[in-house]
Amino acid sequence: MHIQFSEQCQVNADGACVFKCLLNSDTECCRVGKESVLITLGYSSALLKFESHAELSAFSKTLKRCRDEKKKYSVFSQRTEEASATQYFQFYGCISQQQNMMQDFVRTATYHRAILQNHIDFRDKVVLDVGCGSGILSFFAVQAGARRVYAVEASSVAQYAEMLVKNNHLSDKIIVLPGKIEEISLPETVDVIISEPMGYMLFNERMLESYLHSKKWLKANGMMFPTFSDIHLAPFSDDQLYMEHYSRANFWNQQCFYGVNLSSLRGAAVDEYFRQPIVDTFDIRILMARSVKYTVNFMDAEEADLHRVEIPFVFQMTQSGLIHGLAFWFDVAFVGSVVTVWLSTAPTEPLTHWYQVRCLLQTPLFAKEGETLSGKVLFVANKRQSYDIQIAALVNQTGFRSGNILDLKNPFFRFA
Repeated sequence: MHIQFSEQCQVNADGACVFKCLLNSDTECCRVGKESVLITLGYSSALLKFESHAELSAFSKTLKRCRDEKKKYSVFSQRTEEASATQYFQFYGCISQQQNMMQDFVRTATYHRAILQNHIDFRDKVVLDVGCGSGILSFFAVQAGARRVYAVEASSVAQYAEMLVKNNHLSDKIIVLPGKIEEISLPETVDVIISEPMGYMLFNERMLESYLHSKKWLKANGMMFPTFSDIHLAPFSDDQLYMEHYSRANFWNQQCFYGVNLSSLRGAAVDEYFRQPIVDTFDIRILMARSVKYTVNFMDAEEADLHRVEIPFVFQMTQSGLIHGLAFWFDVAFVGSVVTVWLSTAPTEPLTHWYQVRCLLQTPLFAKEGETLSGKVLFVANKRQSYDIQIAALVNQTGFRSGNILDLKNPFFRFA
């Protein structure tokens, strides 16, 4: 569902002026006087005046019932805590955050290249942009020849996307639909879905599920940009990082902090810090084996497939030393009719705003060159729009084991 304001009222068969709009659970409404309602969403507003208080009351009750029902049964609301959703959409409603993503040259230029070089897939097509933000991908689709683009955005930045559309004189091409993809309705099916749904470690923020949900609007022979993703993992050795992370808890060693003994909390502090995935970048020489990859094909995957993701691994060590944890990065592929374009966040490629992510083991493992490290990484989705990560690792030749449980919602940003 969405709100769509016409520049002019439509005239029905009786000659009456009819104003049409659709509402969703995020629509802003307020009473004005005794018999009017002001509806605002995004860049537009409408004042509805009723002939009687009874009509206003009936409309208000119907509106509340519809909004409550939508919210109750929305796939998004069922999987997401309200507090998490509020914080998430406030964050992405900031122009500064949109600027941060748009200024990521690797990200933006790769999307531009993937869409424009595959212009044959967009020419005269209907496109859906999921989580459009500023609408930049929608503009790329129009540049490639799209006939119409539905740009869906649930945060307040939708109003700015609509401003850009109007100021670039593309209101006849790009239709901004404020709301969540799980709750809005489109007037037609689409030929192509575009989106930038990747988070840290690929899965964070759980927007991939919204991307997969949007396939209900995709034609049988439709396309998705991106088409699939590979998440890579590899063991690493980094004494400095391990000791640095461990020493963060030294603050709690103090026995006379303004007269207070803090030392009883040091153990809890160490546990909490080690539950934090570390977002930064690194020299590839710290990697101790070739990476293992796990593929998510967006054309085939279903939302439920991402509720629990288990990645088994077997690494053959290429060097001897202490294994301090596992490093993660991802690539996404845009498979077009003309060319396949890759966007990579690998440590061997130019840095992006996703960086890479490292997860420490609670206890380092020693392994020799030629030995094997086996185990699994388990991602379990939670209602905070993120994942709990469980790592179990074994050096097969010695039987030494280690692991960790981490909270992807609470990473440590080491690059700052």
